[in-house]
Amino acid sequence: MKGENRLSDILSRKNFLERLSKWLVLSVLALVGVIVTVRSWREVYAGFPAWYFVLPAVVLLIAENAVKMWAVKKYTHKIPFYAIDIFLLLIITIFTDGMLISTFYIAILSEFYIGQESLSGNIAMGASSIGIFLITLVVSGYFRGGEIVNFFAIVSSAFNDLILLVLHFLIVNFAIQIWRKNRELDEAMKELSESNRELKRLNEEHRALAILEERQRIAKDIHDTAGHSITTVIMQTEAARLVVDKDPEDAKKKITAANLQARHALEELRESVHLLSGSAKSMSLKESLLAVARESMEGTDITVRCSVEDIEVNDAKRRFLCNTLKEGISNGLRHGGATAFLFELRREGNDAVFDLSDNGCGMAQEDLKEGFGLSGMRARTEALGGKIEFVTEKDEGFEIHITLPIEGKRTGEEK
Repeated sequence: MKGENRLSDILSRKNFLERLSKWLVLSVLALVGVIVTVRSWREVYAGFPAWYFVLPAVVLLIAENAVKMWAVKKYTHKIPFYAIDIFLLLIITIFTDGMLISTFYIAILSEFYIGQESLSGNIAMGASSIGIFLITLVVSGYFRGGEIVNFFAIVSSAFNDLILLVLHFLIVNFAIQIWRKNRELDEAMKELSESNRELKRLNEEHRALAILEERQRIAKDIHDTAGHSITTVIMQTEAARLVVDKDPEDAKKKITAANLQARHALEELRESVHLLSGSAKSMSLKESLLAVARESMEGTDITVRCSVEDIEVNDAKRRFLCNTLKEGISNGLRHGGATAFLFELRREGNDAVFDLSDNGCGMAQEDLKEGFGLSGMRARTEALGGKIEFVTEKDEGFEIHITLPIEGKRTGEEK
């Protein structure tokens, strides 16, 4: 709406200036016409009062310029009118001895300069008008004196008029060029304003879409990770209930594993809630991973040794690596009976390398089948542009190797 108002203002100013210039031109022509008519009142030419010729010429000059300015739009259609101007100005020059004739030229040229879009056209018109002005003086001198007047004498006598014509050309065209540049600047500003509004609109749409996609991703994470973890807790506690009388030690391990899984699930839910509410904790990747290891050891008999480099990654990759560490520890404890884990995160070129191994029972590599947890882990790795490998051997534990493209730089290391 503001852009449309601005364009309307520009057009209104343009129309106002054009109308004002036309009225000024007609006013000058009328004023100067009255002056030269009055001055020629007592002059006689070939036995006739000069005003017999001057007054009709002035009236015709004003009338045809009014028609030219108000009724004729195309420049090519105005050419006959300029020819009439030259003829009428010649008559007025002859019968007034060139008095104020340059003022007529200035008024007519003003209308032409304002209506012409090309500066080169104005230059051509200005130069030709000076030539026509001098020729008119020469012809007028011939008719009045009966002999050809010396051209240089004409130039000398009309020197002040020539200076006025040149100054008029420079001043008017300079002012026109400034006004047109300001108009172009206004139009450019209007276009820029419209572009900015369009960019803001697209940015808002993109932001809304990004928020929707992020919420959908978080919802999927809750379903895939926390839902899976809670299901596992239920299964572990049920299994512990069945063996608690026969094998208390095995039941204890299962309850420990279920407890750890439940804590990880709770932490995942809390982080998801923080993300949805827009108040997520601003922890670095290193701080987040060390916090996972520390929480996994609290209240349990397991040990997690860490070597973590401080690597900058985006939030999606940070959450993925933290969830993978949680899931890897829970899986090793639950399925392999592991009691110790070795975790390392390091940078190799433009990649983050994630290695997690445990001392669990393991299995033969050919017997490994990726269930819901491992297949989900692989899918999330590939979605982030990384690669994942699971390595296991009977009685030799289980290993997870992930290579993930990263952003940022290494700032420190902790062992």
